[in-house]
Amino acid sequence: MDFDFIKELGYKALDSRLKRISDRMSHDVRKFYKEFGIDVEPNWYLVFMLLQKKGEISITDIAEPLGYSHPSVVAIVKKMSESGYLIIKKDSVDKRKQIVSLSPKAIDMLPQLKQIWDSCEKAILKVLSEDLSILTYLDDIDQELKNESFHHRFKQEYLKSIQS
Repeated sequence: MDFDFIKELGYKALDSRLKRISDRMSHDVRKFYKEFGIDVEPNWYLVFMLLQKKGEISITDIAEPLGYSHPSVVAIVKKMSESGYLIIKKDSVDKRKQIVSLSPKAIDMLPQLKQIWDSCEKAILKVLSEDLSILTYLDDIDQELKNESFHHRFKQEYLKSIQS
């Protein structure tokens, strides 16, 4: 591809550029899983890791530390459960709350998945040429957007432009 419009736009297409990179990586991870007969989706990685660390937790307790919306976690958990990787039960105190944990199938697969994830991490480090400074930039962007939402910033700039 000679003409890369997103790249040409630079910072103006930051969200599209990040999405494109993410999509490429997810596509390749999905391709790898399929190639090796592993019925796991790339976006399940963080849920696996969080549940391995925390044990039984609610959907809200998955969504919050990941910064995901509740509905997106519900969708991921549903797919993981349908594939046999999660056990979902009602909270003993609040019957509306669902408590999620790894299934025996997931626990049995964890050593293989850890090996795969370790290989993926090494590949990411190579893509980054072992330079993790991008994470500092992403942390800064994340913090800026926590301090003041992009919606608010965007709206303020728009209102200024129509007043001029």
